[in-house]
Amino acid sequence: MSVAEAQTLVRTRAAETASFIPGIDADGTLYPIEKMQAHRSGALHLAVSVFVMSGDALLLQQRATGKYHSGGLWANTCCSHPSWGEAVTAGARRRLREEMGLSTPLRACNIIDYAADVTDGLREHERVHVFRGDVVSTNVTLSPDPAEVSAVCWMTRPEITRAIARDASVFAPWFRIYVSRWDELGL
Repeated sequence: MSVAEAQTLVRTRAAETASFIPGIDADGTLYPIEKMQAHRSGALHLAVSVFVMSGDALLLQQRATGKYHSGGLWANTCCSHPSWGEAVTAGARRRLREEMGLSTPLRACNIIDYAADVTDGLREHERVHVFRGDVVSTNVTLSPDPAEVSAVCWMTRPEITRAIARDASVFAPWFRIYVSRWDELGL
């Protein structure tokens, strides 16, 4: 067994015992990294962001106040990470179900990188796979997990832009980045 194979085996076994997500080495190789370690160190890692739309309106969530960072802030429908060894699309579908109680077809839109300081001295440095789901708001039943989501609302892009201009501090840092880079999202 080569050194690289042994390192991968050790990382994989370690990932099985904790909450590990895919980190990204400088050469693009994926490796398991514990989620909190990724956010404390600002390590580049994979993430998913889901935008559920009803016509021109986006379903936003207000993060539960007990979240490990950015609690109480508004963001797009679902932001999370695939688990180590999980396909990105499967991670997006899983987290949308877990957070919002919603299952709907998702379309991969784009991949973007960003970095932002979040609350409690943590840092997001993500390669985000952006997904879109389309629903009719009057026909969709949501059952958000209260440990994840404290409120939801539907807003159009102009409404979101005006709300951020009024008080950006109520929106998650990554969501403000997404709004400023909207055309890159491929929605």
